[in-house]
Amino acid sequence: MSTALAVHGGAPVRTGRAWPRWPRPAAGARAALNEVLDSGRWSIASPYLGAPTQEERFAAAFAGYLGAAHCVPTASGTAALMTALEACGVGAGDEVIVPAVSWAASASTVAGVNAVPVFADVDPDTLCLDPAAVEAAVTPATRAVVVVHLYSAVADLDGLRAVADRHGLALIEDAAQAHGAVYRGRRAGTLGDVGTFSMHHTKVLTSGEGGAAVTDDPVLARRIAHLRADGRTRAAAPPPVGLPELVETGELMGSNRCLSEFQSALLVAQLRELDAQNAARRANAERLDALLAADGFRPQTSAPGTTDRTYFGYAVGLPEQEFRGLPAGLVAEALTAELGLHVRPVYRPLYESPLYAPATRRRFDLGPDHLKRLDPGRYDLPVSRRVAAGFLTFHHAALLGDESDVRDLAAAFRKVLAGRAALAR
Repeated sequence: MSTALAVHGGAPVRTGRAWPRWPRPAAGARAALNEVLDSGRWSIASPYLGAPTQEERFAAAFAGYLGAAHCVPTASGTAALMTALEACGVGAGDEVIVPAVSWAASASTVAGVNAVPVFADVDPDTLCLDPAAVEAAVTPATRAVVVVHLYSAVADLDGLRAVADRHGLALIEDAAQAHGAVYRGRRAGTLGDVGTFSMHHTKVLTSGEGGAAVTDDPVLARRIAHLRADGRTRAAAPPPVGLPELVETGELMGSNRCLSEFQSALLVAQLRELDAQNAARRANAERLDALLAADGFRPQTSAPGTTDRTYFGYAVGLPEQEFRGLPAGLVAEALTAELGLHVRPVYRPLYESPLYAPATRRRFDLGPDHLKRLDPGRYDLPVSRRVAAGFLTFHHAALLGDESDVRDLAAAFRKVLAGRAALAR
């Protein structure tokens, strides 16, 4: 193997072989889509045709898979988060504690219900919300905590649940990256007051776009159902064929955030293969953990109590001494060139992210005091800063291959480690 880095013109570690593709259609996916195409019912707002909708079928299947009493499908993970926040009573001026390292929706959804996201620091090994940091961030205005199970880790739910209970706060689990993960024998998303999921193109369970909120609380489930369907919900009993199934109750104003019948049918098929795919990713990730750890890299860990991990992204910390002074983006670029696989730094802290910029949208201008509270510039969290500077990640599709793919990944990291001096020039 050439010792010159591929980013400098050397021969890459991997050539001539494609990485596993994602998404991949499950067995029965095409037939399910054709069934909807010919059904005459493409939306849950369409007239009742005498049988459960695909959305009802997916809701029942996903609730059963998770062990939750209720599942309300939504148009996106963002919609699931916003309806969960409002269902839990979060509104104008309330504070919601969120992790500083996460996707932009962790903050923008809070701002979107006229509340204020409060950033708390993360654990340096799991990259997930630190219960001690949450405790320190609680104020009289705090109404809820949103915990994100990030990349391939489950957060410390024991610690976070204790903080939430001590202060009377709603605990919302953002499990958009954790479909199928297990904590103390329960599926991620079922340990908070509400769990939310994304079915975006990148996720391990996907319909291109989509989401869901799950809960054991029937009152919260009914509120979420109204909030995602313009204030409508299903009648207690099906109507006569040809009439609308959704009824206008007048209980709660909502918005249209419904999942289509096509997406729901696709998810029913995809869900059947989730566990097998998660198991394949997990086995390859564990092999890669051992190889990278032997070279001094620090694979992301999960909180104690994690029974099974789900790998949305494989995240790994760079050896601090060896890569000191080298930007994580530069190392990621070198690895991408070796592998033909997009390796990138983990999310930058949300208070530095260009994707969270409430001052760019007039809808958030509820007055100078509110804008000041929304200003992300007031934060600087040390662990989040170190994590963003020292961890890299790549998409879970690369873990759906075989042991030769794992060896290529490890070889690329080893090569870039050996050639790090060339990156500094």
